[in-house]
Amino acid sequence: MRFFRRPWDEDRGDEYASWGWSTYYLAIDDTGTAHEQVMVYANGVVLAYDDEHDEDRYGGLTCAGLDLEEFSSFEIARQEFYDALARLRPINRHGGA
Repeated sequence: MRFFRRPWDEDRGDEYASWGWSTYYLAIDDTGTAHEQVMVYANGVVLAYDDEHDEDRYGGLTCAGLDLEEFSSFEIARQEFYDALARLRPINRHGGA
C-alpha cells in the first residue's frame, strides 16, 4: 500500500460546493485502487471512506483506477498518513462532528 496527501483546489461542484477546496488523503494499492480516502475541506468538514464504508449521502470511495505515477509527488509515509487521520473527525463516521 502507498499513501498520499493531495490538495485539490476546486470545489465539489455539487450541493456541498460551499465546503470549498479539499485535501485528499489516500491509501492506494499497486493496481491504483483506493482502499482508504479522507477528504478535509477548507471549511473544516471531513469525510472518510474505506472498503467497509464506501458510500453515503456525501459521496464515496473513488472507484476509478488512479495513476500512481501522477500521484508520486504527493506520496507520504505510512506513519504520516495515519497520524493525520488520527486527528480528524469525519462527519460521516461514528464519533464524527
